Amino acid sequence: MCTEGSISADSLIIDPDTCLLAGARAQSSPNCDARPRSCEPELIIIHGISLPPGRYGGPWIDRLFTNTLPPEADPYFATIQDLRVSSHALIVRDGRVTQYVPFNKRAWHAGTSSWCGREACNDFSIGIELEGTDEEPYDDRQYPVLAALITALQRAYPSLASGAVVGHSDIAPGRKTDPGPAFDWRRLKREVTAAGGRLRRK
Repeated sequence: MCTEGSISADSLIIDPDTCLLAGARAQSSPNCDARPRSCEPELIIIHGISLPPGRYGGPWIDRLFTNTLPPEADPYFATIQDLRVSSHALIVRDGRVTQYVPFNKRAWHAGTSSWCGREACNDFSIGIELEGTDEEPYDDRQYPVLAALITALQRAYPSLASGAVVGHSDIAPGRKTDPGPAFDWRRLKREVTAAGGRLRRK
């Protein structure tokens, strides 16, 4: 089920039994739990991440999401080593996907948040991390994979069919800025539409 190579945008399929993405690299995070009873995913949240900030590659995102980040490896790591966070999936610069949390579970990615008057967005959302920063353009290889993943999620979960897709900054304004001004929302909408999905930010 898990491969190390880049994922074809046509091959993203979510197993309904495991709630895992076929073809993705798997790295289980302990930072998750059950969604509240009768709570289905209704929102997809896009995040941006790089560790250390502004640097790409390396094992550090895995290490953060598995609570094994070594504080001595970089001065910044000492400031975040006690965080207990995760996301459902990460798309790195070359388009490869890692899944940390099954989509039916609650990943700890949104923090204090609100969307359309509803608090605690982790309860009813799916979090997707993109390796990148607010200021530097995201890689061209990330957009079609992100669009395909959004479309696959909407097909697998009817509760996502409205197309609600937002940035971390939209649900935590003033506290979070990602995916930032470098993220091309118009391009993503075109890619999602071409893949057969929907994208609605409000």
